Amino acid sequence: MNPDLDLTLQRVIRAPRAAVWSAWTDPSRFEKWWVPAPAVCRVDRLDVRPGGAFVTRLSDDGVDFVPHVDATFLVVDESERIVFTNAIDSAWRPANPAPVPMTAEITLSDHPDGTDYRIVVRHGDPAARARHEELGFLEGWGSVTKQLAVVAESRAAR
Repeated sequence: MNPDLDLTLQRVIRAPRAAVWSAWTDPSRFEKWWVPAPAVCRVDRLDVRPGGAFVTRLSDDGVDFVPHVDATFLVVDESERIVFTNAIDSAWRPANPAPVPMTAEITLSDHPDGTDYRIVVRHGDPAARARHEELGFLEGWGSVTKQLAVVAESRAAR
């Protein structure tokens, strides 16, 4: 972790790793948490494997959907780690995504209360990191992490 280039977030989710992993890898579950409510998400492609496509759309009204993420999974370690980047699109072409190019690493590990969920979002330079922080990284990624916890915890409660 480089504090000049990276942003981080950590949370304990009160659900087993399998439930958190499922929320990340099942498109119907993923759509329930990936964008901050009240916006809604549509998954176009969620091919969770190294080199797989990660394409979502976003809607503020639930009717008109616009492109949101067009990325590629780089690393997928079952139930432990997901790494993706939006600097390479789903067709493996170099991209210049708005608002900032980034690589995100999500790690899951056991915790006495469920799952230790950690995010590191890497940026190419301090300006991109600062821009992402100014745009509300902690609020945005924090709110979707809370929504992820609700989805995973509700599955675990069954």
